[in-house]
Amino acid sequence: MTTFVLVPGAWLGAWAWEDTADALRRHGHTALSLTLTGLAERAEEGGPQTDLDTHIADITDFVEKNDLREVTLVAHSYAAAPVTGAAGRLGDRLERVVYVDGAPFAAGMRMLDLMPPEAVDELGRQVAAHGDGWRLPMPPFEVLGLSSSLDGLDRGRRDALRARATPQPFGSYTQRLAGPAEPGPGVDRVLVACRDFQGLLDGGVPMLAFLNQPPWRRFDLATGHWPMLSASVELADVLHAAAS
Repeated sequence: MTTFVLVPGAWLGAWAWEDTADALRRHGHTALSLTLTGLAERAEEGGPQTDLDTHIADITDFVEKNDLREVTLVAHSYAAAPVTGAAGRLGDRLERVVYVDGAPFAAGMRMLDLMPPEAVDELGRQVAAHGDGWRLPMPPFEVLGLSSSLDGLDRGRRDALRARATPQPFGSYTQRLAGPAEPGPGVDRVLVACRDFQGLLDGGVPMLAFLNQPPWRRFDLATGHWPMLSASVELADVLHAAAS
């Protein structure tokens, strides 16, 4: 069986993985989720100095201090950035890396590079006006839905997500990923694509073409951008299949 380390995306904590982790354990796996600095129950640990390097260290320290081996490291959305950094540092502890509705980052890349300039400017205004200059509040769902599918998030799930979400340390978006940004050559590479991302992958976007080729293995899920909330058991089944 596999040891899964589940890393949540922006505004989320380990809580977001609870149902998927439980389903993985029913498959016989070890499933451990972590909260990154400045978020959820660790909100008070964050500050203006919290950045991408902080979150990379959170992941590598979690794996090393728990002496985990043959790890499957799972990144949701934003977590693709710190997981890419951690994957390049974990050496032979890492067996597999899985990106859930996200993709690995190249060295020198940052989260803001994925957004148009006007969106970057608006985020900066939100941070200045409502985040004490270093925290990014979770946008309203009507704004999130413009770039990320809300499929599968009914009113109850949206209310729960809104209630438990915490502002994201903005340094994790502005700092560029330093190398190394590649796991070892023997590490299994897996992509879990939800509805909108499937369209990008199938639409021939040049910068994503490598994800449709070996050594990458792709699994599709018919749900929106937060599958650990909208299709938690189905996501666990996909992760189980990827590890089998």
